Order: sequence, then structure tokens, then C-alpha cells
Amino acid sequence: MSWSRRFRRRERIRGSLWIVPLLGAILGVIAGVLLWELDQHLDVPGYFQYSSSTASTVLSAIVGAAAALIGFVVTVTTLMVQMVTGTFSPRYMRLWYRDPLLKGTLALLAGTLTFSLSMLRRIEPNDVPSAGVSAAGVLIVASLILFLLFFDRCMFRLRPVAVAALVARAGRKAFEDAREVVSRSDVGVVPPAAGSEPSRVVRADSPGAIQAIHLDGLVRWAREHDARLVFEQAVGDFVPTGGRLISVYGGSGSLEDAERELNTMVALGDERTIQQDPAFAIRIMVDIALMALSPAVNAPTTATQVIGHLGETLRMIGSTELGHGPEAGDAGEAAVVIRTHTWEDFLTLGATEIREYGAAGIQVMRAMRAMLEELLEEVLPDHRAAVEEELARLDATLASHWGDSVDLDRARVADHQGIGGPGAAA
Repeated sequence: MSWSRRFRRRERIRGSLWIVPLLGAILGVIAGVLLWELDQHLDVPGYFQYSSSTASTVLSAIVGAAAALIGFVVTVTTLMVQMVTGTFSPRYMRLWYRDPLLKGTLALLAGTLTFSLSMLRRIEPNDVPSAGVSAAGVLIVASLILFLLFFDRCMFRLRPVAVAALVARAGRKAFEDAREVVSRSDVGVVPPAAGSEPSRVVRADSPGAIQAIHLDGLVRWAREHDARLVFEQAVGDFVPTGGRLISVYGGSGSLEDAERELNTMVALGDERTIQQDPAFAIRIMVDIALMALSPAVNAPTTATQVIGHLGETLRMIGSTELGHGPEAGDAGEAAVVIRTHTWEDFLTLGATEIREYGAAGIQVMRAMRAMLEELLEEVLPDHRAAVEEELARLDATLASHWGDSVDLDRARVADHQGIGGPGAAA
């Protein structure tokens, strides 16, 4: 199986809501059989022994409770989907589906259900699996505790700011991983000279957004064929069928199978992922802020709070040498050349739309200025010109929307809290 197919299958499994619960149900049946066999050889203390009628009643109640809790978990999950798609950002759902607590709760409940059914069918008038009945009781208590933890997490994640914080953490981790990739000696970010012509162009054999690339495999292929691979698209870009994907420079031996082999090292999917695309995390946070600023929601305080998490992510990126200068790697030496985001790309993505759609909100304007002024102090000197440019654009936006307003002076003030921050009065 090719790397891209394994990646897509792994992503489907991680995003699936039925595989782990199904495994839990199967384990419940297996555990029921094993415990029943063990029960035949155990000397269960008297206070753990049950009559057949009591055991049947207890197990029936546990089966009903497990089934009801499964239905409630599914209902809560469905409500979360409706809430997220209508209030936050539909792109957050990819993280929600992967929540291990959600899958663990469903798996334990399904396992408790099948285990209890397995015990229930083995009850005879003179033969009661007492150890199994007690174990079922322990399982339903554990399921209830896990359900309460799951419910608490759901309530916590109904807050847009909590979602933004979760996305920000995922984005920062993806950025750190991306920095490790760019720092490799066999990976470059500087493309060949404009006059260079590729010996072969690899085109996508199917449409989709680039979700990930198998960098080790690409480097190994380039070394084996004495070639240099230059990506025409960045991770996160949508590539149509037949679109230019990779340009091959140089190369020895036969390159007849290059297109097929290299396509198997690039995973395409329906949508972007954060895994190798930290800019997508910023995209999601911006979407949450924009949703809060929409007339249907009209929650500028939420957008202001999201700006705080967005600013922390931008501060980390701006404080890092992104390696787009001459020292970033010579395309003639690197086996693989990939397209990466510049600091200007990240900053434009994080600031432009919020400034545009939040121009009428004095909270948003003040919080944006506070974020940008803080970035101006914290980022590397080479990155400060872009921040100054964003501040100039912010001033122009304020002049356009607030020029005739009595509150223009207040809209120009930097305030991390939007309005009401200590010492931030105009």
C-alpha cells in the first residue's frame, strides 16, 4: 500500500466515530465469554453472589442504562455539530471528531452493553455468573464517570474562545513541526533560477487539497535518481486533476514511473488539515472571529478574545527565523524544495479580514491595535516592517469608518480587553 493511501486511511480511522466503539463492543463480548469461563472456577464471596432474578434485574437495568447513555452521547454530539457549524467554524469539526474522550466514552458504553448482554444470556436458575454481574456494575459506574467527563468537555467547548485556544495549540505544534522540516539540510525553500527548465513535470492524478507530503520518501527518491524535486504547490493548496504538482530537475536513469511514484508520496483530500499546515489553524481562528462579528451573532467581545489567542500564535511565528533569506538553503543542494509561508503571509491571514469585518466594532479595533503593537515589540527586527504596514492599514480603516465619529480618539487606543482595560482609556 502506498504512503498516500496509508495516510488517508489513517486519517479516516482517526476521524471515524464508529471504529473505536465497534472495537469496544467486540471486546465486551470477548470479556463476557472469558469472565464466564473464569467464573466457573472462582469461589465468589457470599456478598458478591446473586440470585437469578436479582442478576437478571441488575443486568437488564445496566443494559437499558448503557443504551440510554449511548443515545445521549450521540444526541450531544449532534448538537455540537449544529452549534459548531453555525457559531464557530465548520473546519473545527475535524478536531472534534478526533476527540479521544468522545470515542472512549462510546467504546466503554458499547462494551458495557455487549458485556452485560453476554452475562444476561448465561443466567440459569441454578447457575448465576456472579463475578460477571459485579463486573458489569463496575463497568456502568465507570461509564457514568466517563460520560460526565465527556459532558463537561462538551460544555467547555461550547465556548468559542475555548475552541480558539484548542486550535491555537494545534497550530503552534504544527508550526514547530514545520520548522523542523525546513531546518533539514536536504530540504530547501528557495526555488531554482527562473531560466531553469524541469526535466519532467509531475501532475496530480486526482483532485484535492494537499494534506501532507512524505518528505523522507521524496528525499530518498530524489537521492536515488540524482534529481531535485520542486513543489509547485504548498501544503493546503487545492490541486485539480492534471494540475502541476512537482517539477523534477535533473535526474539519472529512467523517469518513466516518476509521476506514479511521486503521486503516492503526496496525500490529497477533500479539505485542509492542521497537521502539516499551521496556516490552517490561523484560518480557523479567523473564521471564529468573523462568525462572532457577523450580524446574526454580533458578539465583538468573542472576537476580541479570539484575537488574544491569534496574537499569541503570531507572536511565536514572528519571533522565529522562518528561513526565507539567502541562508535558507540553496536549491542546488536541497533534494526537495517546498513552498512555505512567509511572515507576511501569516500576518496578512491573521489581520486583514478581522480588520475589515470588525471595522465598525470599537472593541475589535482597540484589540487589533494592542495585538499589533505588541507584535511590533516582540517579533524579529526583519518582521517589524510588515507589522508597521498592518498598523498603517489599521489607521486607514479607522479613518474611513470613524473619521466623523466622536469616538475616533477612543477607537485609536490599544486595549487588550477591547474596552475597559486598565489604563487604556482614551
